[in-house]
Amino acid sequence: MRRSEAEHVLRAAAAIVEEQSFVVIGSQALLFLLPEAPETLLVSRELDLYPALHPEKADLIDGAIGALSSFDDTFGYHADGVGPETAVMPSDWMQRASLHYVDQLTVVCPELHDLALSKAVAGREKDADFVRELLRLGLVSASILRERAALLDPLKHPVAQIGDWIERRRIEAGKTA
Repeated sequence: MRRSEAEHVLRAAAAIVEEQSFVVIGSQALLFLLPEAPETLLVSRELDLYPALHPEKADLIDGAIGALSSFDDTFGYHADGVGPETAVMPSDWMQRASLHYVDQLTVVCPELHDLALSKAVAGREKDADFVRELLRLGLVSASILRERAALLDPLKHPVAQIGDWIERRRIEAGKTA
């Protein structure tokens, strides 16, 4: 996905839900965080988002311009209407989030370490690829990722295992501690 495609998805989502502010989570938040994001990190064809003030409207986005929709068929990319609970991040992540603007739309994106941590918590193979590449490129620090993981609620999340997962990605990326 390219920045122009993400902006297209945002405009379409705004028209569908009649909202002006969105939270973008998931790997393609990079399109707003890093204007010159490396190609190796731009493999996803979906933009994970929800309306900031009315997250319950995310289902409308998913139904209209989500995977397998005519929007997806036409353009080759789509929205994934998600909710605030989708990405697991430290409870204070919004204090580090940044605002971005697309025309009259406001886009809230997590700081890159919080975004990478959400991928570590999910722990899928595609998440490992994404975090490994962020580490390899020096865009995130394994030590900061482990610090952020320690901020998670250990009653809800296996913090030690998440730390181990991050450490494996660091080693695979060829980075020293």
